[in-house]
Amino acid sequence: MKTDARLLAGLSELGIPYTEQMLEQLQTYYEMMVEKNKVMNLTAVTEKDEVITKHFLDSLCFAKVYLPKRKEGFSPRIIDIGTGAGFPGIPLKIFFPEIQIVLLDSLQKRINFLQDVVSALGLDGISCIHGRAEELSGKAEYREQFDYAVSRAVARLASLSELCIPFVKQGGQFLAYKSEGATEEIEEAGEALSTLGCKKVDILSYTIPESDLPRKLVVATKTTATPAKYPRGGGKPMKQPIGVKK
Repeated sequence: MKTDARLLAGLSELGIPYTEQMLEQLQTYYEMMVEKNKVMNLTAVTEKDEVITKHFLDSLCFAKVYLPKRKEGFSPRIIDIGTGAGFPGIPLKIFFPEIQIVLLDSLQKRINFLQDVVSALGLDGISCIHGRAEELSGKAEYREQFDYAVSRAVARLASLSELCIPFVKQGGQFLAYKSEGATEEIEEAGEALSTLGCKKVDILSYTIPESDLPRKLVVATKTTATPAKYPRGGGKPMKQPIGVKK
């Protein structure tokens, strides 16, 4: 992957500096993911060019929010909720090694795979945790302790907000990767975002570098603490999203 023109052009377009070691780490990650995918459902996308575009460069569009702060010496703590095969968390850790990141997933087999990846790539400042967001965000060591909560392709925004925002400290941000067609979903989530403490919400519309794939990044800034009763248990964030009428 170190000589892949699509990846290098995408990194350049996003303004992300890189080293040969980072490119080698990404190549190893790709190879491990494709190999594991033969025996475990990690991703429907395995063709190299598609993985570069739809997984790696899409994940790295976090740079649109982060790079201006990085230039000021910012080294954030991040939680990737429902990380799955490691997106966006693993690419973020490779190319922004200064971040401290927690990868959270509810399936132990995926966490085992991610721990193998972290070990093979020699990454530090990264934890792979098996658990459910509803339970983990109630613990003092996680609640409102992160500069960013990020999530990609996990659930509709109204539900996802309740699972993610309790992790974010005041002044931090919840970032949700969404498709271009998510306008109605974003409008539907307005009450949930506000109720959970994010009164300021920006929507970044962009095209994934080296593609014609339009995307939206929801950037919700946390202005007040999340009320203690959230997230609700019993699967309510998914079954009865805040402010969504059935």
